Amino acid sequence: MKIAFNPSVYEHAARFAGHTPWETSRDPELIFRGHRDAWLEYRHTPIVVGIDIYNLEAEAYGARISVPGGDGIPAVFEPLFSTLEDALGIRPFHPVRDGRLAMIIDAGRRLKAELPGADVRIPVAGPFSIAFNLRGISRLCEDVADRPADVARFLMLLAENQTAFTRAILAAGLDVAFFESAAAPPLLSPRQFHNVEMPALRRILELTAGEAGHPVPCIMGGNTYPILDDILATGTGYVVCNVETNQQAFVDKLCAVKPAVNVRINMDPRIVACHDPAAIYAEIDRILAIAAGRPNCLMGTGCLPLETPPSNIRLIREYLA
Repeated sequence: MKIAFNPSVYEHAARFAGHTPWETSRDPELIFRGHRDAWLEYRHTPIVVGIDIYNLEAEAYGARISVPGGDGIPAVFEPLFSTLEDALGIRPFHPVRDGRLAMIIDAGRRLKAELPGADVRIPVAGPFSIAFNLRGISRLCEDVADRPADVARFLMLLAENQTAFTRAILAAGLDVAFFESAAAPPLLSPRQFHNVEMPALRRILELTAGEAGHPVPCIMGGNTYPILDDILATGTGYVVCNVETNQQAFVDKLCAVKPAVNVRINMDPRIVACHDPAAIYAEIDRILAIAAGRPNCLMGTGCLPLETPPSNIRLIREYLA
């Protein structure tokens, strides 16, 4: 059977830029060159413009992105808000003046102009993933347990604030992909996801879909099968089936209830990056068996590790062909 193969290139683009993920993430020329050259090599869909894609909004709000060692991925190590009360007083960021948002949008414009055959998207974080960075995961999980209504209000504020960013992206002639992996079980239970996170996530996806004129992707890592009904209730047209979840059950249920929704079934990224062709071939066969010829299934990699040899991606494409 034929199946589209689309590796997920974020920090892996730094490999093509010839610099560390940190250096690439801060330099507009390196961002552009890394993603351009990765697409010329892989021809993947979509190009997601960024390296540390979950940090963009947190930095725009004022969080400090720490410099990692070596080839480490930049991250927020110190929460911006020490209390939930402080977080509830958050003020919107500006999509042009604050952080690296304008740089990322401009790189997207350049990529779309130079690569007219590519689907270029700007990564937009979901509300819980932004809160994860602004509040810190331990404190945020405690807040969800102790003050769920207040956390739901905080998430809704974050969701509403995202509209300025998504409008700036669409105004630039680009498209949007939402990323919300922090909200997946086990960090949130299915009940917490439904009651605390779901209203805000659905709000921002519906607003963005209305302005874009089409459903937008909702990409979540982790064990998402227990919350699949809620993910689909956002109206998304594209979901991801991760190696951490029951992939067969996920695909079977999705195809039964929402057969028009595209699903990317991810290979184990550790196998994608390994040096054992036999293991890679076996993993491809496993994904093909799950897809079972369904028309809206794609094959993916999860976040492609920086160290993945490009020859592995060529090997996968050749095997599929």
